[in-house]
Amino acid sequence: MAQDQARNEDFRLLRSGLPERTARAREARLRRDFCLTREDVMGLVRAEWPEFGPAELDALVGRGRLDWRLVDGEQRFLRSCVDSLRLYPAEVPGLACPPADRTAQLAVIEEMRREGAAERRIRLRHLIRAGAGVEVAAGSTVRAWLPLPSGSQVADVRIIDVTPGMVAAPEDAPQRTAFWEAEGVREFFVEYEYLIRAPYVDLWVPEPVPAALDARFRPAPAPCAEDLAEEEPHLAFTPYLRRLASRVFDGIPVEDGLARARAAYDWVTRNVDYRFQPAYLLLDSIADGCAHSLRADCGVFALTFIALCRLGGVPARWQSGLYVTPERVGNHDWAMFYVEGLGWLWADCSFGSAARREGDEARRRFYFGNLGPWRMPANSAFFSPLTPADEALRNDPFDSQLGEMCVDGRGLTSYDFEVERTARFLP
Repeated sequence: MAQDQARNEDFRLLRSGLPERTARAREARLRRDFCLTREDVMGLVRAEWPEFGPAELDALVGRGRLDWRLVDGEQRFLRSCVDSLRLYPAEVPGLACPPADRTAQLAVIEEMRREGAAERRIRLRHLIRAGAGVEVAAGSTVRAWLPLPSGSQVADVRIIDVTPGMVAAPEDAPQRTAFWEAEGVREFFVEYEYLIRAPYVDLWVPEPVPAALDARFRPAPAPCAEDLAEEEPHLAFTPYLRRLASRVFDGIPVEDGLARARAAYDWVTRNVDYRFQPAYLLLDSIADGCAHSLRADCGVFALTFIALCRLGGVPARWQSGLYVTPERVGNHDWAMFYVEGLGWLWADCSFGSAARREGDEARRRFYFGNLGPWRMPANSAFFSPLTPADEALRNDPFDSQLGEMCVDGRGLTSYDFEVERTARFLP
């Protein structure tokens, strides 16, 4: 992995075949995401762990715990790399690692097991604002997109309040958004309510029983050819992934889709560790890269699981949006997979890997087949256009979570706009 990372990024841009506009954006983003020098990293860690030095830094790099690139010939680290280190206190004992409080999460899991499902009605307010450094003149054309709830686990979506002029994408849009086009407007918001239902199924018993259907919720569309296909570049069926899949599914009949999906989930959650990632614009072939590095964030986890499932003949899809709790709202990605007789099910390999890291096998198993109700799904496909399509280069071309803004034809990055998101759980 160190050799892969040590390739000069400028050389990678020249040989990548990217459109010139994308290549320029990628280089600019590289410099902003990978902005910490070795001295910066050591200073951040030494503030809590004075004994930390160059040898310890090199050891963490060698074990793939620190993400870095060559920028102008100098080793530069991802701005969030120290936060990734906190997840592994045994390797960095001098860094503070507050224990995660899983009380509420475990209570929801128990509720789902006991009741067969969990439901929540959530009111969410989402605002996007051009940053102070962005000029928005009175006659500037500003376009903005914010995600809206969509998916088979969502029903009764109600728009409560909104910046005037909003146009909602159809409910079946692969990336459902609220859209505005206005002159001289710096911020846009939407406030909505939705009902989300999280059904429960135990996929670890000899004969799993399908989750009960609910007429208030539309079933997910039936599997199609695309759910088994490769999608270049990030879901490409590379030779390495093909060899890995042959090992993962060795001895498992192709007809046993559940066993094959379980094998894919087991491999990913037992072998891949969480690490914050740069903007996906800077990643090449995501599933293949994860299989090599064994490092991922939630979206990389999901794409790797989807790739393995498809290689194993199991239909699989992307789903993403927001993780919504009473305390916070954050971006999150997960996967769906299809098993004959059980229908579409969910897999959250990021949460499953965290459970393995914390020694909670029951929780790891739960996230194979299930999600909790603390979600706002908005996207059912990866790398799909918005509605209407954004002609500028998007901050996140892959899905819609933070939102997007474009001023006079220039797409803003997350360094150029601000986002505020708040949620309330309703009776």
